[in-house]
Amino acid sequence: MRVQYGFRLIKEIRYSLVVLFIIFIGGTVGYKFIEDYTLLDAFYMTVITVTTVGYGEVMPLGPGGKIFTALLILLTFGVFAYAITSITRYLVTGEYKIYIKNYRVIKELQGLDGHVIVCGYGRNGVQAVETLAAHGMRFVVVEQNEDLVRRLQEERNDILIIEGDATDESMIERAQIHKASALIATLPKDADNLFVVLTARELNKNLTIISRASDDRSEKKLKIAGANSVILPDKVGGSHMASLVVTPDLMEFLDHISVIGKDQTSLIELTIPGQHQPERSIKDLEVQRQTGARIVGMKTEARDIIVNPPADMKLIAGAKLFVLGTAEQVKKLEVALKD
Repeated sequence: MRVQYGFRLIKEIRYSLVVLFIIFIGGTVGYKFIEDYTLLDAFYMTVITVTTVGYGEVMPLGPGGKIFTALLILLTFGVFAYAITSITRYLVTGEYKIYIKNYRVIKELQGLDGHVIVCGYGRNGVQAVETLAAHGMRFVVVEQNEDLVRRLQEERNDILIIEGDATDESMIERAQIHKASALIATLPKDADNLFVVLTARELNKNLTIISRASDDRSEKKLKIAGANSVILPDKVGGSHMASLVVTPDLMEFLDHISVIGKDQTSLIELTIPGQHQPERSIKDLEVQRQTGARIVGMKTEARDIIVNPPADMKLIAGAKLFVLGTAEQVKKLEVALKD
């Protein structure tokens, strides 16, 4: 893998530099004691000898100095050439940029908590990432396509990405799955998604897992394996296209309000915080701050979904509110919920 290659190259360079340092120190000390050079002359003689520049001797060498010089050339020529080649390759190929970004990824991964893991950066993975980014959620992508990972590392600084196979348990462990809040499996093969779901559920019992499936028969298996929800893109896409024929204006309206967060008006999910508040109702909440946002749905603690809940419905901690409004209006309503 390119990441492993980059770190291996760094180790090679470090090793070469350490050996070169030892050689320069040894050469300087050798000329100092064998030929009684000054430290500066001894270092200079070592440099022109190791680099085979051939400017000439500082002073005529005695038999001991000549033997030492010959040994120094034989012992260091290959090491020096290897070190220069490694450093040049590291700079010319741009591997140092990959190393710096991988180092940043490692540091950021250590600080992740409550994030989302996206397995696969295909068509569905890209859409998932864009939606998460639009909502300001932290996420990490696990992708095994080396060329795609390299391109993302070079072009996108806003995506935290790990190169590796998501079906490899060590990869999702590296993505801090024990501290993650959710995992989205968007791999092209249902069998791979099934393996990811099984592994993720075993590693984190409280994780919310969303999986993609291409075959209807895989949906039940994925849910048994531990997926909270299974999405079949082909079925959803076909239903959406049919709806554009049957109810085109309604679909245009739904597309306009967008749940992605890019449009001015969005449909947002809010959780009622705190303890039970029987003295407050939806009407009180909307009137209290004159937020302008509208509560179009509610999901109770019993997981019942109520569409267009009545104004006198009481607010209960832990319930979900589905709110329609601009970002500013939703923010005002969120503040009112916390009061």
